[in-house]
Amino acid sequence: MTGPEATSRRRGRRTRTESAGTRDRILTVAREEFSERGYDKTSVRGIAKAAGVDSALVHHYFGTKEQIFAAAIEVAFAPALNAPEAVADGPLDGVGERLTRFIFGVWENPATRTPLLAILRSAVNNETAATVFRRLVASQLMRRVASQLDAPDAELRAELAAAQLVGCAMMRYVIKLEPLASADVEQIIARVAPVVQGHLTGR
Repeated sequence: MTGPEATSRRRGRRTRTESAGTRDRILTVAREEFSERGYDKTSVRGIAKAAGVDSALVHHYFGTKEQIFAAAIEVAFAPALNAPEAVADGPLDGVGERLTRFIFGVWENPATRTPLLAILRSAVNNETAATVFRRLVASQLMRRVASQLDAPDAELRAELAAAQLVGCAMMRYVIKLEPLASADVEQIIARVAPVVQGHLTGR
C-alpha cells in the first residue's frame, strides 16, 4: 500500500499485536532484572533500557516500580497458583502429600525455580517487595487453599502449611543448608507431607 493512507498508518498508533508484544517484552525484561539485581537495585530506567523502550512507555503499561514488580512476580509465581487445584483434586486425608508434592515439583523444576528464588530474595531484603509478595500469596494462593478446607480456622491452617513449605524451600534452595539441600526430594516429601497434613486437617 502506498500514498497518504499508508503514510498515515505508519505514523499512527501501534497495532494491538505490536502493543502486546512490547508489553510482554518489558515484562520479561523486568522479571530478569529483578531476578539478577533484586528489587532495590532494579530501576524503571534500567528496565526500559534493557527492553529497548522509553521509560515513559514502561510507566504507561505498568505504572510504578512496585506495580511492575507485582506484574513480574505474578507471572513468575503463576505455576504455584495451581496449588489449590492440587488440594481439591482428591480426598482430604491425602491433601498434605498432594500439596507438598506439588510445591516441591515447582521448586525442583529449574524453569520455575529461578524466578521464585528472585521473588524470595527480594521479599526478604525489601519491605515493599515483601508487601507485594504477601498480597499475592494471601489473595491468590492461601485464601484459595483455605476455601477447600472445612474448618473455622481454615486461613490459619493454610498459612501454617505454607510456612512449613516456604521454610523448607528457603533452607533447601536459597540458604542451601546441608544435608537438606542435597537430600532426595522424595525423602523430603515423605517427612514434610504428614506435617502439612496435620496443619490442614489435624485437630
